[in-house]
Amino acid sequence: MFNLTWKERIISTIEGNQVDFLPFIPRMDLWFRANKLRKTLPKKYANSSLKEITIDLGIGYHALVPDYSNFKTEFKDAGYALGIHNISTLPYKVDFSNIKYKLKRHLGQTTVKYFTPFGNITTMTIYDKRMKQSGISSPLISERAIKSKKDYKAVEYIFENIKVEKDYEDYLEFEEYVGDRGLAAGYCTGSASPMHLIMQYLMPYELFIYELHDNEKEIKKLACSINSYYTNVFEIVLKSPARLIFSGGNYDINLTPPKFFREYLTPSLLLQSKKAHAVNKLLITHTDGENKGLLSEFLKSNIDVADSICPYPMTGLTLGEIREVFEDKITIWGGLPSICALENSMSDYNFEKFINKTLEYIGTGKKIILSFADTLPPDAKFERIEKVAELARGFKFSNL
Repeated sequence: MFNLTWKERIISTIEGNQVDFLPFIPRMDLWFRANKLRKTLPKKYANSSLKEITIDLGIGYHALVPDYSNFKTEFKDAGYALGIHNISTLPYKVDFSNIKYKLKRHLGQTTVKYFTPFGNITTMTIYDKRMKQSGISSPLISERAIKSKKDYKAVEYIFENIKVEKDYEDYLEFEEYVGDRGLAAGYCTGSASPMHLIMQYLMPYELFIYELHDNEKEIKKLACSINSYYTNVFEIVLKSPARLIFSGGNYDINLTPPKFFREYLTPSLLLQSKKAHAVNKLLITHTDGENKGLLSEFLKSNIDVADSICPYPMTGLTLGEIREVFEDKITIWGGLPSICALENSMSDYNFEKFINKTLEYIGTGKKIILSFADTLPPDAKFERIEKVAELARGFKFSNL
């Protein structure tokens, strides 16, 4: 049997080609960060890096989602409440020099006040010690930019005056660090479209629903103002050295129901997939959450990879049901609900049963990369990671 590097194994799986064994590439950064801080890493890994741990386990290195605590500029996480990320491994950077703002940090709380000709906008985020101990790297938005329709023009002004510039140096450094142990994704944003960004970041969800109903014309105009920034980000990442482009995520039928998805997310993802495929690149989107009713939209979007697919019992769909709909059109990266790694959620006996059933659902083994969805929890039983790694390596492919 031929031997592939992890990078080759990932690309071959996504393209539907034969691989030497079933890839197991769990996202472990939150688990690692929390246990490193708590000093509860397995004894033999006390002084190891996460990459060294994955090498020892014989699994791939997850390099899809950036470290939200590693920043590119002094502005750091201040733009997070606007859905803007200045993270060091991204292939772009965002310049706020055309915007007047005042930044205040105190005890894990970051407050930013933006001054515009159309009024002032205030955002607030929290990133405290307890969050760090849980392995969390991204802050919590405690005050959203938009409180009412009167804030629209000020937010439009901000997005129309920030600049997006290519910055491939840090991405290339990250790609070199990952090496052949994984595939470093070119990360765009966590939003699948400008309207999705408004919903996720700029206003409370309940307000967003009311505004979409009561002020549809105005909120669509806001989305158009954001679109230039959003498109510039995607085009820069698309032209970067990254083969795999990461765009959008965190879908759920309760938050992004089929009608909303069909109108505001599918067209954007479809356009991005077309652009990616035209230059021989691949598009991945983060599909954790309750996907009942949304699978057909993922298919229409023509995405290559559905990242962080989370099946039953955390959601209503089994891995088998998802595989049946996706057929061989979309690669699943995920398939293991995070609770199956926790002793207080699943006994050893039930874990064995669950993993065996998961292997049945995997079927031929085509177009699947095993991972815990959304991420490996800090209190995961380490022996279960080792068990999945062993089973993945021994998986028998058929009818490929």
